[in-house]
Amino acid sequence: MNRDEALVLVRENIKKENLIKHMLAVEAIMKSTAEFLGEDKEKWALVGLLHDIDYEKTENDINKHALLQEEILKGKVPDDIIRTIKSHGYWYTGVMPEGKIDYSLIAADAISGLVIACALVMPSKKLQDVSVETVVKRYKEKDFARNCNRDRIYMCEKIGVDRMKFAEIALKALQNISDSLGL
Repeated sequence: MNRDEALVLVRENIKKENLIKHMLAVEAIMKSTAEFLGEDKEKWALVGLLHDIDYEKTENDINKHALLQEEILKGKVPDDIIRTIKSHGYWYTGVMPEGKIDYSLIAADAISGLVIACALVMPSKKLQDVSVETVVKRYKEKDFARNCNRDRIYMCEKIGVDRMKFAEIALKALQNISDSLGL
């Protein structure tokens, strides 16, 4: 499956524009992280783009999230992509993260919300006005963007990337697609 086909599938399954923007954000962070690590950036980007493809169908029964996606994606993507997506919800799927791509997805999913929240509190509401230092500072503020799980962001260290560098990778990735995000 190429990116265009994946985007069509996303739009068939996701109607909320903010959720699509979140998936685009995670895609961008995953692609940039893969590039930094010397991994397959197209594969990692595809994982990021597809990771919440079942969210609207499972939001009322979150225990099924990341499991229903297998029905949607089976035969369209390799099984390892399906497994990675399951691992981003390991606390209810039981599929534990094992490799760099798994930990990266968990961290990218979490930091995307933190970086976007940082932009939304700027007077301009623009990602271009957010600095890495702001993201790191806000990371430490437990009351800021409470739904962004800091422990999940911290998983970047399991792939050998410290939080400061990961914040930089994520911020630059989102700044590069700021027009698509409306920020």
